[in-house]
Amino acid sequence: MPDRISKLAVLGAGLIGRKHCELIASFSGTELAVIIDPVPSVAELAEQYGAKWYPSLDAFFEADRADAPAIDGAVIATPNDCHAPQALRLIEHKIPLLIEKPIADSAENARLIQTAAAASSIPVLVGHHRRHNPLIKKAKALIDDGAIGRPLSVSMLCWLMKPDHYFDVDWRRRKGAGPIYINLSHDLDLLRYLLGDVVQVYAQQRHDARGYEVEDTACIMLNCDNGALATISLSDTIVAPWSWEHTAGENPAYPRTSEHAYLIGGTHGSLGLPNLSLWQAQSERSWWQPMQQLKPIYGNEDPFISQLEHFTEVISGTAQPLITPDDGVANVQIIDAIKISAETGQPVPIGKAQSN
Repeated sequence: MPDRISKLAVLGAGLIGRKHCELIASFSGTELAVIIDPVPSVAELAEQYGAKWYPSLDAFFEADRADAPAIDGAVIATPNDCHAPQALRLIEHKIPLLIEKPIADSAENARLIQTAAAASSIPVLVGHHRRHNPLIKKAKALIDDGAIGRPLSVSMLCWLMKPDHYFDVDWRRRKGAGPIYINLSHDLDLLRYLLGDVVQVYAQQRHDARGYEVEDTACIMLNCDNGALATISLSDTIVAPWSWEHTAGENPAYPRTSEHAYLIGGTHGSLGLPNLSLWQAQSERSWWQPMQQLKPIYGNEDPFISQLEHFTEVISGTAQPLITPDDGVANVQIIDAIKISAETGQPVPIGKAQSN
């Protein structure tokens, strides 16, 4: 961890923004200096943390510099359609960024951030915190080391129930929100991390349960460039224990269950996540022969804290971002393809040229 305390700003004081505020204020390597949010009551939250409140980036940058704190980095935790304009403004002011997933509300806007960051050499870390989880690092090592042989199939479940009051916030009912953008971006990032890029998607979505502009249920098939096929069943209107939020125990806001969320199958074994159960043949690989279950050992670091520590290293120049704007663009390209496929009813290819 760098010796210097990083003074940070948080943009957006919603659910995830408040979590960032809490982590930054309690972490020994950071200081919460600024909260930017248009809601006036957020001023009280800022006061609790000893931070300055500004209703907008304009207000922050136009404030008397003698009064406004200097910041070393910023966390963007605003609605998805705000990410690109805010990121571009902060990059222009040479401020390193942690941008909550997805990096932007479209691949086009994601590329704007990607281009600006590359041109200015300002580091941008995308907030796919699950990659900082030690169990994901262990799963990646097991797959890369051949523990399950050649990966062939992946099944991902993301079933959860968002209560009615969750949608009292208008943007969550509008285009650019929905569980595909808000929730699935994490799962897609892990799929790419564990198995490689996605080259084609086919998707169906419905919004009958709530009737909002955004989807509430979707089924997706993805073709990975390593030859594996993946299926994802997604809904934010099902009462169920099968989602990463409920099974991984990363966030105490979600009651934990002992179920799984992902199954990854290969020619020589299979892996369940996040319980990290590894199944392999005891002798002959045959459905008539018994299997053994192994429980690999991994650490228990909080991925949110690990992500924040990593961000301070990125700010200080002692580390490169683990999840880059290139990753952010690739993930949003898949989301865009899913939305196009769901609207047209046709498979949508994702060419390598699109990710450049």
